[in-house]
Formats: sequence, structure tokens, C-alpha cells
Amino acid sequence: MTYHSGSRAVQDRVGVRDLADHMGRAVGQGIRPVAAAFLELQPMLVVGAAAPESGTPPEREAALAGGGGVWASLLTGEPGFVRATGARRISVVGGLPAGDPLTGALATPGTAVGTIALDPRTRRRLRLNGRVRPTPRGFAVEADQVFGNCPKYLQRRQTYETVTGRAPGVPRRGRELTPSQREFVEAADTFFLATVHAHGADASHRGGNPGFVRVEAPGELSWPDYPGNSMFLTLGNLTADPRAGLLFLDWTSGAVLQLTGTARTEFAPDGERTVRFTLAEAVETPAASPLRWSAPAYSPANP
Repeated sequence: MTYHSGSRAVQDRVGVRDLADHMGRAVGQGIRPVAAAFLELQPMLVVGAAAPESGTPPEREAALAGGGGVWASLLTGEPGFVRATGARRISVVGGLPAGDPLTGALATPGTAVGTIALDPRTRRRLRLNGRVRPTPRGFAVEADQVFGNCPKYLQRRQTYETVTGRAPGVPRRGRELTPSQREFVEAADTFFLATVHAHGADASHRGGNPGFVRVEAPGELSWPDYPGNSMFLTLGNLTADPRAGLLFLDWTSGAVLQLTGTARTEFAPDGERTVRFTLAEAVETPAASPLRWSAPAYSPANP
């Protein structure tokens, strides 16, 4: 099933159901050879899922809409650490940094996860959603959905290097953004967004010129929903389940800021859409990624 009722509701509201049906034909379950070759070249993978509910303190239950928070997490490795190992399966060697909110989820068989492999060098991305199976060397994902996206709003970064000796720092947790975290978010040109629905999970990319994400208050963010492929998988998920996870990456220092909370979409009469995010918890990890990327060339599609 490509679409559930949440996505259909947004498609109908915007008036793009026919276009969505056309675009949905590109969503499959199999991993094509060109997709498999793409995956083996990637040094990073983003995973989105809901954390196990047992890890949710009682005081955060209401903020997280009655369950474990949804998070987006970053995995890195030498190219080949993620690869296709079957017609509908990818395998990942290694795991998340200590203290990552999704460690328990990736160790639980059957957890619904969304993954996105994004290559700034070529401005290509591949999304694969499915179910986790832990393995002796990491984990595998059995695919339910596999599809690519166009390069819209994706900034080009020509090269990267692996910084020898860079190791993740101790995660810092909070319920509001600090002044430095606010600056981090408002300077971002890219972030990753994890969402869920009753039968699965998804991880997607959002991009724009620095400043496209606004911090309205220490616990409130917003960003414009730019025109995309008209499938509305992400906004559809938020219609069905408002939990969301955001991942911001410092492409130079490797620092990662993960946010979990809830999000809603506002539809303006002129057709513009804005997503508003309410923060429940933030986790900042210094040097979470060993990769240092070159400066960006902003997408010509950015408004």
C-alpha cells in the first residue's frame, strides 16, 4: 500500500490525487541494481523510527502523543557499510553512537523504520522503508517501500573526508533549545525528518537556504513545506500521527542535534503550507559523525 488515509487526506485537500497516483507507481518493494550500486557508495544513512515506549518517562507521555518518541538518527561508515543483501533487503554493519535514542528500536525485531541514503556529491537520494532484523554485525531492513526522489532543495557538497580520531562526545539532553542550538538550527540548510503511521515509518529530507527553519520559541520550530513530488507521505503521516523526529547535522564538525516532539501542518488560503513543531526533548551529540564535508552549493530550486 503506497498511501494511507492521512496521505490521501492531504492529496485531496491540495487537489493532487491523480498526480500522486502517477508518482506512486515509482514506489516498489525491490531494490534495483542501480539502487544497490548507489547504496554501496554511501558513507552515511539516516534512520527514523519510534523509540520503545518503555523508555518514555511518564512526564513526557502527553507531549509525545501517548507513546515513545519518534527520532531520526545518523549512522556512518566506510562505503559498503550499507548494502543490498537481497532483492528486498539492506544490511548495515555497525550501530549508533552510545546513548542514541534509537539504539533499542534497532535492536528490536520487527520495528518499523524509514531510511534515507542521501549523497550531497550527486544530489541523489534513496528512501527505503521496512522492518528491522538485528544481525550479528548490525541490522538488516526488509523493505516494504523503495523509491528515489528528485534533487530539489538538496545542497551539493562536492567532497568529504573522514577525520581520524574524531569520536562522539557525551550526549547532552534538554527540553528546550539553548541559544547555541537555536543558532545551529537557524543556520541549517538541511535536516532530516522522521515520521510514522500505523503500519510503518518514513525518513525524509528537507532543505533550503539558511534560515528556512525558524525557531519561534525555545520549544517551537517552523519551516515552509516547499512543493515536492505530491505524494505527501510525510505530511500524511503527520495527519495520522503527529509524532516527529528531526535531525540536524553540522557538516563540518560532525555534531548532531536530534529533536523529538509533535508537528502539525498549517494550510494557508494562498496554497502555502507551514509545518509547526513542538519540542519534547533535544539530544545534542558533539562529533557524532567522523565526516567533514566541503562547503555547500545551494540548490537552484531553493526559494
